[in-house]
Amino acid sequence: MAAVAKKKSQNKGLGSKGLGRGLDALLGDAPSAKTPARDKRELPIEFLIANPDQPRRVFDKDAISELAASIKSRGLLQPILVRQTGEKTYEIVAGERRWRAAQKAKLHSVPVVIRELTDEEAAEIALIENVQRVDLGVIEEATAYQRLADAYDRTHDEIAKAVGKSRSHVANTVRLLKLPAQAIEAVTSGAISMGHARALLGCSDPSAALKAVLKDDLSVRETEALARAGAPAKSRKISDANTKKDVKTVASGARKDADTRALERDLSNILGLEVDIDHSKKGAGDVTISYRTLDQLDDICRRLMGAGV
Repeated sequence: MAAVAKKKSQNKGLGSKGLGRGLDALLGDAPSAKTPARDKRELPIEFLIANPDQPRRVFDKDAISELAASIKSRGLLQPILVRQTGEKTYEIVAGERRWRAAQKAKLHSVPVVIRELTDEEAAEIALIENVQRVDLGVIEEATAYQRLADAYDRTHDEIAKAVGKSRSHVANTVRLLKLPAQAIEAVTSGAISMGHARALLGCSDPSAALKAVLKDDLSVRETEALARAGAPAKSRKISDANTKKDVKTVASGARKDADTRALERDLSNILGLEVDIDHSKKGAGDVTISYRTLDQLDDICRRLMGAGV
C-alpha cells in the first residue's frame, strides 16, 4: 500500500476529472469510476500522522478548542481522509483540524476513509479541503498553488479548475509570493490586507512603500495611489537615498484634502520654501520645511525663534 501511495501520477491529476466538485464524492458512500477504491474503518488516533505538505501552517487554537468541545459532545461526525504510508502509519490527506481537535478531546480512535492516492492527488485534495471548508491564509493558499505548479507541472488554469476558482484568482494569488519577505510576513500576520499586498506589487520599491503603509496606516486606496505615483511610466522611481522622504510625500499627497494643500501653498509663499503637512486621522501630524542651503536654514531658525519676522 505504501508503494501505491507514493507512486507518481501518470496523468495531470484529478483536477481535469472534476476534483473541484468537492470532497463529498471522495467521502461519500457511492463509488464511481472517478473515485479510487476506499476503505472505511476506525483507526487508533496514534496511527495518523500530519501531512508535511499540508497547505495550512497556522491552526487557530480557539477554533480547535471549539471543535474539540463539539467532538466531546457529539463525536467526530465526518471521517478523516487518509492514505496508508506504512504498516501502522496513515498520512492525513484531509481533516487535520479534526484530528487535532480529536486529540484535544482525548479520543482513542477516529473514523477514517483510506484511499489509494498519488502524491499529486493528495496535494490537490488537501488544498481543496482547506480552500472550500475553512478560510485559508492568502499566503498559505499562494504557496499551495505554487507547489502544485512546481512539483506537479500544473498550469494556473488546471489548478483553478481543480479548486473551483478562476484562473485570474490563482494567478493573482501566486503573484503575492513575489513580494519582499517583510511584506509577506505582514500579510500573514494580518498587519496589511490582500488589497494592500496587491497594491504593493505595483510599487517600484515595495519595502519602502510597506513602511509608509504601516507607519501612516494607509488605506488600500492610498496604497494604490502610492503605487501609481511610483510607477516607471511616470518616471518616478523611489531611490535608496531618499526613500522615506519620497514615499512619505507621495503617500501623504494621495490623501490630502483641499484645505491642507491650500495651507501648504500659503506657508510656502510666506517662507519661500517647500512645506509639507502630513496630518493623520488621529489628529497628530508633521510639518516639514525643506531647505537647500545653510542660509535658508538660518532664516528658518530666525523665524521660528521670533527674530526677523
